[in-house]
Amino acid sequence: MSKQAAGKRPSILVVLHQELSSPGRVGNLLTDSGFDLDIRRPPLGDPLPDTLAEHAGAVVFGGPMSANDTDEFVRRETEWLSVPLVENRPFLGICLGAQMLVNHLGGSVGSRDDGIVEIGWYPLKPTEDGKKLMHWPEMVYQFHREGFSLPDGATLLATADHYPNQAFRYGDNAWGIQFHAELTRVMMQRWVVRGAHRFELPGAQPGRDHLGGRMIWDMHLKRWLTEFLETVFGRPEAA
Repeated sequence: MSKQAAGKRPSILVVLHQELSSPGRVGNLLTDSGFDLDIRRPPLGDPLPDTLAEHAGAVVFGGPMSANDTDEFVRRETEWLSVPLVENRPFLGICLGAQMLVNHLGGSVGSRDDGIVEIGWYPLKPTEDGKKLMHWPEMVYQFHREGFSLPDGATLLATADHYPNQAFRYGDNAWGIQFHAELTRVMMQRWVVRGAHRFELPGAQPGRDHLGGRMIWDMHLKRWLTEFLETVFGRPEAA
């Protein structure tokens, strides 16, 4: 249930997709800035609220499943995205969460015909609209086999060579990003170990490059994420 009540900190709904998944740096930054987290795990049976009236916004994170999967929770979660959209509440979809938003908006999610993936650190290029919004990192961490089309009416904010739709905004308050800025070092180490079998896929980078790249580029990614979360959710006192 929501933790938000009169006199308490505003609450962000956090949607995770595995038992041991963590909101990571996104959760840390949100709580440090004054929000509480209301964590739900739909694959484990947690319900999603009928309204976000008691929340300051929502974040749907990634997961190993596809937004095209036929699992009941994937369908329900994708349909539920009408709640933040209709209520015009701040919403952020990360990787799978962004792909669910794209499907909800009538776009498409799928892999490249040549099988090339983005698993590791890759260059990011802001669009002119993105540049007007903020300064973007030059390199971002990726871990996906599928990309998405740009939904009708959405504004593209950042692009890349292999998967051109990397970040977008829809309407006033809905945002989607393909890449991962939420990983702590411990999370990245876990992903590198558990996802090692994917490093053989076309375009994927070896595990040592994941951790090595973090030493070079992560501080810039964290700085961007701090500003980006404030852009999406504002300051708690104004939420």
